[in-house]
Amino acid sequence: MSHQSALIAEDIEAYLKAHEHKSLLRFLTCGSVDDGKSTLIGRLLYDSKMIFEDQMAALEADSKKVGTQGGEIDFALLVDGLAAEREQGITIDVAYRFFSTDTRKFIVADTPGHEQYTRNMVTGASTADAAIILIDARKGVLTQTRRHSYLVSLLGIRHVVLAINKMDLVGWSQEVFDSILAEYHDFAAQIGIKDFTAIPMSALKGDNITEPSDKAPWYKGPPLLPHLESLDVEDDLREKPFRMPVQWVNRPDLDFRGFSGLIATGTISPGDKVKVLPSGRESTVARIVTMTGDLPRAVAGQSVTITLTDEIDISRGDVLSIAGHPPEVADQFEATIVWMDDEGMLPGRPYLMKIGTRIVGASITEPKYKVNVNTLEQLAAKRLELNEIGVCNLSLDAPIAFDAYKDNHTLGGFILVDRISNRTVGAGMLHFALRRSQNIHWQALDVSKASRAAQKGQKGRVVWLTGLSGAGKSTIANLVEKRMQADGRHTYLLDGDNVRHGLNKDLGFTEEDRVENIRRVAEVSKLMVDAGLIVLVSFISPFRAERRMARELMEDGEFVEVYVATPLAVAEQRDVKGLYAKARAGELKNFTGIDSPYEEPEHAEITVDTTTLSPEQAAEEIVAWLANN
Repeated sequence: MSHQSALIAEDIEAYLKAHEHKSLLRFLTCGSVDDGKSTLIGRLLYDSKMIFEDQMAALEADSKKVGTQGGEIDFALLVDGLAAEREQGITIDVAYRFFSTDTRKFIVADTPGHEQYTRNMVTGASTADAAIILIDARKGVLTQTRRHSYLVSLLGIRHVVLAINKMDLVGWSQEVFDSILAEYHDFAAQIGIKDFTAIPMSALKGDNITEPSDKAPWYKGPPLLPHLESLDVEDDLREKPFRMPVQWVNRPDLDFRGFSGLIATGTISPGDKVKVLPSGRESTVARIVTMTGDLPRAVAGQSVTITLTDEIDISRGDVLSIAGHPPEVADQFEATIVWMDDEGMLPGRPYLMKIGTRIVGASITEPKYKVNVNTLEQLAAKRLELNEIGVCNLSLDAPIAFDAYKDNHTLGGFILVDRISNRTVGAGMLHFALRRSQNIHWQALDVSKASRAAQKGQKGRVVWLTGLSGAGKSTIANLVEKRMQADGRHTYLLDGDNVRHGLNKDLGFTEEDRVENIRRVAEVSKLMVDAGLIVLVSFISPFRAERRMARELMEDGEFVEVYVATPLAVAEQRDVKGLYAKARAGELKNFTGIDSPYEEPEHAEITVDTTTLSPEQAAEEIVAWLANN
């Protein structure tokens, strides 16, 4: 069973060549705390002889010092490498380990059992072909067993092993095994796990891990490792329609133009008709190029360069597909999202979405519901917090080629990235395109933005004034508009208070409502710029992400950010509307500067300091900047 072949000593090149062509299986271990996940992986590494002598010596020493087996070898220590993990006897982060046998290579992810590390478990499961769900035979099916099983089902892992561990502590009772199996079978049917393999075992003692155990003569199935060696995962991908997200346009010289990427699913050969999405153009495969020469056929899992018989405009992020069975194209979806950031999801806030090799802007609506993964109950929610799972609608700023996640993980799975910090904040799975995305199309108009602006003799622009309440934004914006009107400019002033009497009268002052407030005003501003107007926007707009979203709606040079800089103490001292006093008294919640943050601009085009400039002087600076630019 071990990969320690005689070829290592006799013919190392032959061994390495054989090792290179072994298939690879990625799997994870999951389940409740202290079910034996790390011990199982340690046992697999030990039994496959993937531990060097110095590692073995260190393991024996660590087992006596911090182990949990009374001085005997504690295999969990091979995986739990963090000091905090060893001190507490738990797994905190995902640990990846590699091992191999004579027939297959493996990458295993040991995932944490605690609920607060759900995002870590999702990370480990995102690339897995199979999942081993461990159960302590003494405890049976626990809440975290259900949680991880739900996540395994959600992430579309088709090969599931139910490892009923620590059977030695229940006397290898078939009755205990059958009882746990029956309970889990009922739950698995509820969450969509249609098929799984249950194995009684003792990870610590090595029973039913690599060899059948005589302790359970009533069990007729395979041990764990032979079962993992026999799983067929590559054919699953090869039998699906051809999909290859373009990673790179390969143009080494004027005579060669190919499209490089990893084939996600299906097979492809020269002469096959392909469609490029989202453009929808079609061509024929001319060659399949690799470093070692052209291929007559390429399959899922191979990285290749494909050349076409026609010159077609293709870029990174486009998808090559078989012409007769292409993916869909849309820009609005229903999706399940697992939130992975300490800062909660804000509906309407713009994020970046990475799917395949494509990156597009995305915003999320208020969740339709979130899922209590312990009870599978669907709960109402305004937002998602860390480790919560919800079903939401997504809106993108450009159409993408996609398959439902259940059919294609590569073109259906995505991550969400914060635009400011570049943190990965969420992971998701597309369900389907919203019908309205198929029914709405751009209507061609004969009168353009340029002609509207030319009619007015000016360039349409947004002058966006941001700052604390009491900074003087509205006063300055009013003076700027009066001056520009006097100069014959066509303007309009959108004031934060005034807009809340009409367009945004339904919004409050929570973070979610503030985000939606700015989104609506940014969209209205864009329409006004399209009409050729110079739009003055006076809003606190406390968050950088929303101001960036407003900027990105416009063309280059159309968005001018003006930071009306006033220290909080000065703004509070002015307190023209008495709002700071109410906020300090607890009568106003979520007030910017008091119990809600204000994020100062980092790259404003104009900054006016109202502690040194009068409103008239500040307005003159803004008008002068606009005249010069």
